[in-house]
Amino acid sequence: MLLLTLAFLGGILTILSPCILPVLPFVFARADRPFARNGLPMLIGMALTFALVATLAAVGGGWAVRANQFGRYAALLVLAVLGLTLLSTHVAEWISRPFVKLGNRLTEKAQAQEDSPWSAAGLGVATGLLWAPCAGPILGLLLTGAALQGASVETTLLLLTYAGGAAVSLALALLVGGRVFALMKRSLGAGEWVRRGLGVLVLCGVAAIALGADTGLLTRVSLASTSGIEQTLINAIQPAPVQAAPVPKRDQPLPVEGELPSLAGATQWFNSAPLSPASLRGKVVLVDFWTYSCINCIRSLPYVNAWAQKYRDHGLVVIGVHSPEFAFEKDPSNVAKAIKDFHIDYPVAMDNDYAIWKGFNNEYWPAHYFIDAQGRIRAHHYGEGDYAGSEDVIRRLLSEAGYKNLPMGYVQPGASGAEAAGSGDMDRSPETYVGYARSEGFAGGQIAHDENWHYHAPGTLAANQWALDGNWTIGPQNATLDTPTGRITYRFRGRDLHLVLGPGDRGKPVRFRITLDGKAPGDDHGADVDAEGNGIINTQRLYQLVRQAHGTGERVFEITFLDPDVHVYAFTFG
Repeated sequence: MLLLTLAFLGGILTILSPCILPVLPFVFARADRPFARNGLPMLIGMALTFALVATLAAVGGGWAVRANQFGRYAALLVLAVLGLTLLSTHVAEWISRPFVKLGNRLTEKAQAQEDSPWSAAGLGVATGLLWAPCAGPILGLLLTGAALQGASVETTLLLLTYAGGAAVSLALALLVGGRVFALMKRSLGAGEWVRRGLGVLVLCGVAAIALGADTGLLTRVSLASTSGIEQTLINAIQPAPVQAAPVPKRDQPLPVEGELPSLAGATQWFNSAPLSPASLRGKVVLVDFWTYSCINCIRSLPYVNAWAQKYRDHGLVVIGVHSPEFAFEKDPSNVAKAIKDFHIDYPVAMDNDYAIWKGFNNEYWPAHYFIDAQGRIRAHHYGEGDYAGSEDVIRRLLSEAGYKNLPMGYVQPGASGAEAAGSGDMDRSPETYVGYARSEGFAGGQIAHDENWHYHAPGTLAANQWALDGNWTIGPQNATLDTPTGRITYRFRGRDLHLVLGPGDRGKPVRFRITLDGKAPGDDHGADVDAEGNGIINTQRLYQLVRQAHGTGERVFEITFLDPDVHVYAFTFG
């Protein structure tokens, strides 16, 4: 209910956005007619069409966006005809003749004296195909959730609620506008001029959309004007995140937190045939939720691996549940490679549909759930750290199950590279997403959504700010370099800097070079670059680019991509 309320209020805020301006003339084109038979059907058609297109775009990939482009062209043609008919009655009569012959009654009914809710709904459908609302924090949150969860009734309901909020705000404006137009007609006899003025505005709206102003300049202006309000609304209405609880200490009893949920929702299994709660009875089970580009998951994997090897002959079964964060992590070949690279030999369930994730009501990467021999969840741990406490729980559950002669001591993986433990610096820079759905700290002006734009990095950056330079297209999850020699700069604090990267759809390797404070990294280079700062992106994964040899001081990081078609997802620090 909270998310539905947030979506509805976010839709209402759309009326404050300049990017709604090209749509307003289409809405006001019937402001002088009865609202119930004209304005209301049009707004309903507009909201339903937007919700459908947004759902398909969120869960259907690029084909849905391309399909909608053809719908936009058709809608532009229909509404351009509408504008011309409003501008001149002679043009209306001339244009209506072929439409009547072809049986297209949309334009005919638009000019008829008798109002038709069906023709109004048809105009609403055309307007919905053109509606490109500003994807501020609220719509970004909804679209990210839709892409994460996949197609569902809930996805469409959230987007429809957002569209409904926008329709409500437009309905109020339409009711007020209708009264103003009626007053002008009565007092000034200006009905013909009002109709012509609306025709001019409709044609201007068509031109603005055809030239891309609705998704370009106006979108960036809209973000500047409403994103602060939307973010405040999100912060006010969202509950505080659940605090990660540590595992119980040795002298504390282990509670029963629930039953081991079904594992049947896995889309694929690695290193094992499909497992079930029934097949695991009598065994102690550790379920590890992870995803292969998550640095926190990567740093906990050496411990999970070590526990699996140490206790596998003493009753422990470790199950990795790979629940993807980014779309590329749903590719089975990518996951298989990650399992090989991290030397994982215990069972791993691919959870692309988040069925197991939902069964546990999980919210974290990584998350560890400890299940006893009777199939009951007895403890959990979120995030990194407290590995000794987790191993104590494993030993307690094994002892309860009757397993004896357990190996002594705690595991000491001695991991290196990205798998090594973090620095512990509490002042290190936060995880930073490059896609517009969750981007923060961007210092290069407003972000253009889903279109090529030339960015200029400022000369100086404040702490935890980043910027792009060159021709980039920024999508919800990542930024794509469209031409060679694009740059990203980030003023960060931390021992380690990681960046989730991948080559383009063709898979061609991408060369890059990094600098720290304008110089080659030298001894401060990460595992995926040399001392001169050179590296190659050949697969979609997390790359360790910086590991400072001495301390965790503040530095200016810059990465230059020498080849185009690179995908950049997220920074993480250690």
